[in-house]
Amino acid sequence: MTELPRQFELREPPAPHPGTAPAPHGPSGRTPPRGQPLPQEKATHGEQAGPEEQPASGEQPLPEGLSAGQLDHRVLKSLLGAWALAACSAEETAAVEGHLSECGACADEALRLRDAVGLLHPEDSLDLDPMLRSQVLEGCMVRRAPRVPVPEWAAPYDAEASRLDALLRDMADAEWFAPVLLRWFDGRQHAERETTVAGVIAHLLAVDGLVATALGLPDPLDAAVPERAAQGGGPSGPARRTEEFWNADCDVLRTPSARGPWREQGHAMVRTASFAGSGAAGLDVLYGDFTLPVRDALLDRAFECWMHAEDIADAIHYPYTAPQGKHMHRMVDLAARLLPGTIAWRRRTGLAGAPQRLTTAGAPGRALHLEVEGDGGGDWYIPLDSPAASVRPDDAVAHVALDSYEFCQLVAGHVPPLETAAGQDGDPEAVRDVLFAAASLSRM
Repeated sequence: MTELPRQFELREPPAPHPGTAPAPHGPSGRTPPRGQPLPQEKATHGEQAGPEEQPASGEQPLPEGLSAGQLDHRVLKSLLGAWALAACSAEETAAVEGHLSECGACADEALRLRDAVGLLHPEDSLDLDPMLRSQVLEGCMVRRAPRVPVPEWAAPYDAEASRLDALLRDMADAEWFAPVLLRWFDGRQHAERETTVAGVIAHLLAVDGLVATALGLPDPLDAAVPERAAQGGGPSGPARRTEEFWNADCDVLRTPSARGPWREQGHAMVRTASFAGSGAAGLDVLYGDFTLPVRDALLDRAFECWMHAEDIADAIHYPYTAPQGKHMHRMVDLAARLLPGTIAWRRRTGLAGAPQRLTTAGAPGRALHLEVEGDGGGDWYIPLDSPAASVRPDDAVAHVALDSYEFCQLVAGHVPPLETAAGQDGDPEAVRDVLFAAASLSRM
């Protein structure tokens, strides 16, 4: 016989007390309740069993007046499945466990059922993890590299566009018209604009078109506004392009069909960047009043995909997670590299005070130590006196420490600069300049 665990050890039934007769048992092997005649007595009087007394197949409820301690082997065996699932009452559980210490066959069956229950999956949400798609794709790439690998600087956009696309595919058509609030910091104060989920995708399609045209791909705005192409059009800033898209007489850009053109353009951008390789990384992308190389512009687009995906997820009450740490680090690094130029822009436009001293390009100058903690974080030293100044750790006059997610929310314009949960030390004016410059990186 299989060796049983201690709780299932076989024990001899207790001997009857001296001087007492064995308890009578019926054909089923269980003791009839007190006050009821024995089955033999019923047979003696020639009584026929009624329909309610006929045994039924499968599990049976406890007979009236019969306790769980008086259940027979057949009934206790039928309760093993419920016992393994912890679905028995306290009385039934005690009866089954008492029986297992006396019946080896039932003890073996109980062990098998309990092991089978352990293989069942726990109760999880039916919603898939938003990271599942990118995790599966990453696993596939590790096992079989693509024939034309995606450059590292394009991988964050590829991953974030895929995550947003997975969110859009799971949405009902009615959710495309859910209101979405776009938020940003215009350099002086927070600004808002309400649109819909379809409007957000049209916005992404319009601004992604800046990168597409730099890579030699068609401008989606020319297809939406034919007269614009006839007039020579040309790239313009993100806000203006978005307004032109929203005002275009093109229904496809205001319905769930907007997902197709946006996704096709994204695939074309990644595919073109992959085939061109390093030759495409340095191409200029015109953002209206400033330019970015393609490698940084795709990081900017990855950041926008993530932030607007969170806007959409909030609107339809769907969970959404942050990007992979290595991708977030690239986004944080881009923002840190753009801070010196943004500080200088704020000073030129009168939004910030003049520097304490002028520093020529390459000369040592004051710096702020920006410490971004958590997954994707790191340390950066931000020049305060000139974007081209040379800075070292010893030149730091202030220190700001933020969580990586909090820093990204500040850069997106979702958190007021003075309300940011940041550890601050040193020159308060330097801290203020950097926090306001980070928020000023945001736009519609």
